[in-house]
Amino acid sequence: MAPAIAISSAQTKPQQRHELSALAEHEVLQKRNEELERELKRSLEREENMKRELQRTWERLRVAEEAEERLCSQLGELEAESVDQARAYRARLMSLMEQLSAVQKLQQASISVPSSR
Repeated sequence: MAPAIAISSAQTKPQQRHELSALAEHEVLQKRNEELERELKRSLEREENMKRELQRTWERLRVAEEAEERLCSQLGELEAESVDQARAYRARLMSLMEQLSAVQKLQQASISVPSSR
């Protein structure tokens, strides 16, 4: 019979344990990596959603600013128109007051002049 070398099981156990723990550690790391990849994917999706929301908000802001500019312009036009109307109203009022005053003076003059009959 050929000579055989016997290896005791005590010598292989630490190596097997090391291989098992390395395998287990590899699985744990692989699972953690998958978990981190899922978290990254969710984070990137949230980031994209936030970018879209920011873009929509930016567009609403731009529309609101344009509307504000139009309203300010219209308000300025209305203010100018109201000032013109107020001036026209005042001028008409002054004209009517002068006419009334002239009529009152004529009435007073006709009352104070005695009749010549």
